[in-house]
Amino acid sequence: MRGGAQLSVTDLRRSTRHQVNLPVIGEHRSRGDIMLHLANISTTGFLATEVEDLGRGERLTVRFPVIGRIEAFVVWTDGGRAGFQFERIVRTDDFAKMIRSLQPNPKGR
Repeated sequence: MRGGAQLSVTDLRRSTRHQVNLPVIGEHRSRGDIMLHLANISTTGFLATEVEDLGRGERLTVRFPVIGRIEAFVVWTDGGRAGFQFERIVRTDDFAKMIRSLQPNPKGR
């Protein structure tokens, strides 16, 4: 029997990405907590660096401000980098709120 996620969403890698420098903890079903470092994020997924031993189709649950817990599937890996696709597309207004919450507030605000 073939394992891993059966991703049915078309290739959405052209979604607008926002650069981030964000450590997150991914919850893996059998391996427990896995530390990831996010380099960019979009409404459809994210790019993580410093990823070890995850293969295509594996899934993690991650927690973000505003949008909360969401499942993400490994779509590709290349060395220590991996591209993840969210189980669903994040609503644009929630995504914008999340990005604002991740950016440091400028002085005087």
